[in-house]
Amino acid sequence: MRNLYAPWRMEYIGAPADAGCLFCRVRDAGPEDDRRNLVVHRDPDALVMLNKFPYNPGHLMVAPRAHEGSLAALTDAQVLALMRLVRRSQRVLEQVMSPEGFNVGVNMGRVAGAGIPDHVHVHMVPRWNGDTNFLPVLGEVKVVNEHLERTWEKLVAAFAQEPGAESSASPP
Repeated sequence: MRNLYAPWRMEYIGAPADAGCLFCRVRDAGPEDDRRNLVVHRDPDALVMLNKFPYNPGHLMVAPRAHEGSLAALTDAQVLALMRLVRRSQRVLEQVMSPEGFNVGVNMGRVAGAGIPDHVHVHMVPRWNGDTNFLPVLGEVKVVNEHLERTWEKLVAAFAQEPGAESSASPP
């Protein structure tokens, strides 16, 4: 048997449970820490960041600035701002990564699979024909073929050029 090393996973596995809300920490950190926090775009009411432990390259999380655990707890204006940013994120991912499809979803509540149940967010996973093979099924391993920093650089640049609100994430 051969080993596939993924030492960055230890950061996820070993993270303290009391680290607080990821989205609130990132929101409050400010744009100067966007590269470190993998934030690719900020709007007045929501932000977009790369998932540090992606299912596929370009796996984004779009979160409102409001710390609420469900869509029902958000105001109409907050839901609208969130969905507009989801739509904009789709356009950016299509431009930068040319996926053949997307999985877009919201997991509300721990039993529904929410890793961060107290702050609702939308997952956007670009998909390509053939992007699933035997490794995830048999080996419980997923190969992500692009470094997160390179994906971050490409997406920040694309958000800065995409029509819409100005990005406050600093381009490379």
